[in-house]
Amino acid sequence: MADRIKNLSAITAGYDLVLSDVWGVLHDGITAFPAACEALKDARKAGLAVVLITNSPRPAPGVIDQLRALGVPDETYDRIVTSGDVTRKLIAEGPQKVFLLGPERDMPLFEGLDVTVTGEADADCVVCTGFFDDEQEVPEDYHDMLLRFIGRDVPMICANPDLVVERGHRIIPCAGAVAAYYHQLGGHTRFGGKPHRPIYEAALANARDVKGEIDLSKIIAVGDGMPTDVKGALSYGLDLLYISGGIHAAEYTINGETDEAILNAYLERENATPKWWMPRLA
Repeated sequence: MADRIKNLSAITAGYDLVLSDVWGVLHDGITAFPAACEALKDARKAGLAVVLITNSPRPAPGVIDQLRALGVPDETYDRIVTSGDVTRKLIAEGPQKVFLLGPERDMPLFEGLDVTVTGEADADCVVCTGFFDDEQEVPEDYHDMLLRFIGRDVPMICANPDLVVERGHRIIPCAGAVAAYYHQLGGHTRFGGKPHRPIYEAALANARDVKGEIDLSKIIAVGDGMPTDVKGALSYGLDLLYISGGIHAAEYTINGETDEAILNAYLERENATPKWWMPRLA
């Protein structure tokens, strides 16, 4: 059973590196969580390296700009690794004619790559970064288009494996939900972000640049997403601090408070074994 802690500082003495999720841990898509930012800043002051590991489809420079706009101080972290960063490698290995299934703002994902962003009919690969309008659409809205791609055996590269994300007090679907629907319809999908190994390998490479070699037993992962943060960290062999107040809070929250018995039953049902938990990083 996971133990509740009140402060990240209660456990940092046993670690050299924090691998922290971003959306749901440091911000909610609208504003930063000041206590979470302070917790990671304090960890760095205590000598730990902090690498942010996010399923954002944007390459790191775009996420850094976003974090600044939301109020996350640069001092919160040493490095940041995004699903967009590792997805660029998958795109480079794939067909040259690609269709962007996602908003226009994600075009920087292709900068510097030998690919052509084209229309649906000419594409040999779909790169899904999300929805054209994630405020209104669901995966089923793309049913006919996806079937046309499947009919031509066009693979999909998913730049953000998250199924949903918090935006303020709402839950918004992400690219992972489209990729899951594509797979359900019979399409072929590829991923680089959490819970898959490439993003963890990239994060550890960045950590070594900051702090040298780090034993896996000296790494604490922090996250709120069960199929991504939790499964990814545990599959990689890392200790985990679970943030219960994120996207799964409705599973075990009563009157605004996490019910520990229900939480532990939920974690057992999901075959998840975090070492610690807390409602929000602080």
